[in-house]
Amino acid sequence: MDIKNAESLEHLKTLEDNRFDSCVTDPPYHLASILKRFGPGQKGINNKDEKEGRNGPYHRAAKGFMGQTWDGGDIAFNKDFWKEVLRVMKPGAVLLSFAATRNYHRMAVAVEDAGFEIFDMINWLYGSGFPKRKNYLKPGHEPIVMARKGVNKSLNIDESRVPGYEWDTTKNRREPKKHKEAIYKLGLKKTGTGEKIEGRYPANVIHDGSYYEEWAKYFYCAKASKKEKGNTEHPTVKPLELMRYLVKLVTPKDGTVLDPFAGTGTTGEAALLEGRKYYLIEREKNYFKDIEKRLKKVNPFFV
Repeated sequence: MDIKNAESLEHLKTLEDNRFDSCVTDPPYHLASILKRFGPGQKGINNKDEKEGRNGPYHRAAKGFMGQTWDGGDIAFNKDFWKEVLRVMKPGAVLLSFAATRNYHRMAVAVEDAGFEIFDMINWLYGSGFPKRKNYLKPGHEPIVMARKGVNKSLNIDESRVPGYEWDTTKNRREPKKHKEAIYKLGLKKTGTGEKIEGRYPANVIHDGSYYEEWAKYFYCAKASKKEKGNTEHPTVKPLELMRYLVKLVTPKDGTVLDPFAGTGTTGEAALLEGRKYYLIEREKNYFKDIEKRLKKVNPFFV
């Protein structure tokens, strides 16, 4: 287990091939406004490729999301960065990477062009978003790209099952009377639902828990509360329960998960709590201090 205060791409270049069992990360979303990048209209852009090319607007650093300079640039859209991530992951290892809804496609293309096989997408749904302006939709989800390195290895399905009902529904028998309400409200058959007693098969949607009766088959995780975020200046801390679920889903027991954009270290804490090892890289010194505080809280022997 290790944490590094370094620039992720340059540090990855120093690591050996086939080292990590998974990668779970939340890279910069690159949501700097067009106005802050270029000023009004297309002023100051004389190069045709920059003005009309697909990647032009993302080649320069900007003030970034919520004034964070680290959110500028284009590292999450950089094929060379994801090539390094691919190189240090073991064959069959799975990558989970968050993105913003409006530019998820740019990250996904870079991941695929780097050599990963994209085989699914997880959606983390929530009901606490607010529209940025009148003619925008209220944000309600964040996409997570799901890609693997070559070999098709199994996910940790049984460890990631969503808790179901307490009776063994694989047997063809009537359920106990105390479950009558659940049976009729959810439209389940009286003679068994065919669900496994271990829980429901994990879906590629993570719901925030509203209308529970209709959404009970999905893993529930709300956004991180102010208490969970603590005193950090990081604006997009992911909830610990969400990261525990994702780390557990794609990382074998005693395996090592890589997070090249560690932020406040939620992935590291999640790994510790789930019996996995971590390797964290974080460029920003103030967030690096947050990581140290977080991991010391979970592991008193952390140095």
